Amino acid sequence: MQLMAGLIAIAFYSVSIALQVARLRKHGQRNIMLACGIIAVIAHAISAIAVFTGPDGLHFGLVEISTLISAVISALVILSALRKPLDNLLLALFPLGILTIISSLLIDSQYPATHLEGGSASHVLLSILAYSVITIAALQAVLLAYQNKQLKHHHPGGLLSKLPPLQDMESLLFELIWTGQFLLSAAIIAGFLFIDNIWGIHGIIHKTFFSLLAWCVFAALLWGRSRLGWRGTTAIRFTLSGFALLILGFYGSKFALEYLIA
Repeated sequence: MQLMAGLIAIAFYSVSIALQVARLRKHGQRNIMLACGIIAVIAHAISAIAVFTGPDGLHFGLVEISTLISAVISALVILSALRKPLDNLLLALFPLGILTIISSLLIDSQYPATHLEGGSASHVLLSILAYSVITIAALQAVLLAYQNKQLKHHHPGGLLSKLPPLQDMESLLFELIWTGQFLLSAAIIAGFLFIDNIWGIHGIIHKTFFSLLAWCVFAALLWGRSRLGWRGTTAIRFTLSGFALLILGFYGSKFALEYLIA
């Protein structure tokens, strides 16, 4: 099932990417592109769940968790794209989805399986959702940076002409950050409440430290937006800094535990 679902996802991701590129050249159909994307995401989710779960428990290896998070991110964006201008993010997310699927099909992680109780599972689910939403926010910040640069240098053509107005792009960025910050807060609280001996688990101090740093960065940004009207370059820098801290904490600790220490 994992192999078949993965291959179907790769095929439909590829078609959706091609259709989105055609749309940028004014030749593609948005509805067909989104339909192919939805099929790809469903197949990706089936493949990711198959590789993430097993009779011996849940597999939190770097490859398994990456393809699962990628599937969640793609699902969130494709669903949001039905009512928000997020189409262009798919050009970055779908190739990433293909890469994580191929990795999950070719690389067999040796990370031991884990059994989770309800509270610990809620922490993991909230963490995955938080990382996913903040990743989307980071990609939105990159697009916003590109838009700012092109407008500053008076280059209105190309991809810029396909993007929503700058104010709408900025509003969407802060919607994503508010949502990501809420989920990250809930994930941190759930970790402290439900995970026994939290400080005795390998890598948890590293992850928690960087997660708290990222939380502070996003909290400062949201406060600055509310009180001081922060926007533009300041918002972009804070968003990418918070995202970098999360990536460093999560993937840095997993890489060290799985490939260096082991």
